[in-house]
Amino acid sequence: MMKDFKNKVVVVTGGTDGIGKALVESLLESGAKVATCGRHHDKLYRLQSQYPGHPLHIFVADVSNENDCRNFIQSTVEVFGGIDVLINNAGVSMRALLKDLSTDVLHQVMNINFFGSVYCTRFALEALLQSKGSIVGVSSIAGYRGLPGRSGYSASKFALQGWLESIRTELLSSGVHVMWVCPGFTTSNIRQAALNADGLPQGESPMDESKMMSAEECARHILKAIAHRKRTLVLTFTGKRTVFLNKFFPGWADSLVQKFFFQEGKLVK
Repeated sequence: MMKDFKNKVVVVTGGTDGIGKALVESLLESGAKVATCGRHHDKLYRLQSQYPGHPLHIFVADVSNENDCRNFIQSTVEVFGGIDVLINNAGVSMRALLKDLSTDVLHQVMNINFFGSVYCTRFALEALLQSKGSIVGVSSIAGYRGLPGRSGYSASKFALQGWLESIRTELLSSGVHVMWVCPGFTTSNIRQAALNADGLPQGESPMDESKMMSAEECARHILKAIAHRKRTLVLTFTGKRTVFLNKFFPGWADSLVQKFFFQEGKLVK
């Protein structure tokens, strides 16, 4: 499977932590040419220093900023000559009940998770049409099932999946592959970095991270799905069960999700 990426140019947004970092590392080890961006120069520099001599292009960018995305994609094409795969991975979560929530938090989450993917994809589209490449969105089970306390996160992932389905239909005859992946609960820093009601990082995870799929295993599944040009990918038993129950038994899913996230009327996860 990994030989499919040898000498391919792969763009991974948000490649300094979690699933994004695992994707970058797997791709570099497979012989791919990788471009990644992040908001923190120090994290990007540490990543680059781990792979001396490898074709890794790093770029400081906030994907919620359209000009940052334009400059990142343009610089990638200048460095590597094109793009074969774009993985829209950069994202942020949130954790707050609607009654406590500042609407600014909804804007932040939507700007990163949805518009960040829109910007990067739009600017990379010409290169992807030339290569007949792949556009990938890293979504979430929250894009299939609205989760309490994560209303803005769910909204952004529902929007991402609907948008990707639309452009997949637009590009059906172009040779460009469009897919999204839903990792389920995976070990990463997304819960620690999740925004609270005031838009500040939560700083801790409400979940037991030790029981989750590792970012490295998740990355392997994602890359295999891209290589096989899958339509969608839903990971973990819990994730697949949630999607199934929500589709066929939505009322039961409501009760199960409420029980999972609440105890004595309080949000605990």
